[in-house]
Amino acid sequence: MSGVRVLIVGASVAGPSAAYWFAKAGANVTVIERFPQLRTNGQNVDIRTIGVTAMRRMVGMEAAVRSKLVPMEGISFVRSNGQPYGTITTTGDPDQQSLISEYEIYRGDLARILYDMTKDHKNVRYVFGEQVTAMQQEEKDGPVMVEFANGHIASEFDLVVAADGATSRTRALALDCDVRDHMHPINAWAAWFTVAPGLLDGVPVAQAYSAVGGRFIAVAPDPRGGNRITVMGIYPRSSPALMEPFRKAAADGEQATKLFIADQFRGAGWHTDAIVAAMLDSSSSEFYATEMVQLKPPTFYKGRVALVGDAGYASGPTGLGTSLAIAGAYILAGEIARHPGDLERGLKAYNERMRPIVDKMCKLPPLIPGVLAPYTAGGLWLRNLVFTVLCWTKMVEFGQRHLAGAFASNEGDAQLPEYDFGKGE
Repeated sequence: MSGVRVLIVGASVAGPSAAYWFAKAGANVTVIERFPQLRTNGQNVDIRTIGVTAMRRMVGMEAAVRSKLVPMEGISFVRSNGQPYGTITTTGDPDQQSLISEYEIYRGDLARILYDMTKDHKNVRYVFGEQVTAMQQEEKDGPVMVEFANGHIASEFDLVVAADGATSRTRALALDCDVRDHMHPINAWAAWFTVAPGLLDGVPVAQAYSAVGGRFIAVAPDPRGGNRITVMGIYPRSSPALMEPFRKAAADGEQATKLFIADQFRGAGWHTDAIVAAMLDSSSSEFYATEMVQLKPPTFYKGRVALVGDAGYASGPTGLGTSLAIAGAYILAGEIARHPGDLERGLKAYNERMRPIVDKMCKLPPLIPGVLAPYTAGGLWLRNLVFTVLCWTKMVEFGQRHLAGAFASNEGDAQLPEYDFGKGE
């Protein structure tokens, strides 16, 4: 792959992962990111199953991830008075994980690790504050001419990798569609932010609370101090109109989204009023909100443009999106390296290998995400009762190990082939 010119759009997780493997294979890699600097906000994410295997094949990555793990030993589900009624803990086995991953890390920390692993490579160049405005491929087997928005000179690339998230503009250009085409809404949204410490009293166990109306809120420890907050709105699939107020607020910007969340959660019980006040206060930071969707395009490539991570197969609330992004980047670069001089064949092989993996890992487990926050009072009471019994009888451990194998067991060794990336490093 020596000398192949690769443009990667997006510098979160999938983008730097792809940069690592393409550079290892000897390609000349440019990574562009539309934000002016590396984004370090976002929620805690898990590395599971196939992602664990891909991570272990990147020199030094597992150790770097372990150094930045969220100091969280489990999560307790609490009532409005703060009394826990069930707790889930880690298994201690990274190859047989529970709902709490052995590799729980904040998205920003993971992005920083991957960026640091690639930014000084002689074949990798990062350009921030830039985005693609147009792509044109004159011939089926020819390069892609790419035009940019903010001064980067229009250039030809042998391959463009869209790694810019579920609302990928690069995907829209490549597939000649709208950014929302091929999206499958879950009828849920989520937001993440940081507040001052004090909610967990130093205990390394997160707390989660659900309120009527599909409202979910969780507090987790932050290794840098403070508490990381997750809030969600989860609505019945039969009522898609309930998502419209969030979409309007999100379109109006961060402050409008914060005001929407405050209106939804104020007076919901537990610590919600204090959390809402901290979110609205200027001391809260790293706010990020998004609609939860799955992405199901008809293909993971078109011409010389490939889709990786959420840009091609956002998994929604499965807990496997990060793992798919890391593994997908590995497989894309690996299949192209396996077919030197024949990008079309390599891209076709990538599409064929990823499709069954994505189909399996993007299946939503039963009752997810609705079980996190039932919409009605009766549903919430029943969920709490069932979960209490499951925890008390330890049946929840059985369920995690034997009924949730899609996210728990590590089958990566069987799913990920070994690739020869040559002597690119």
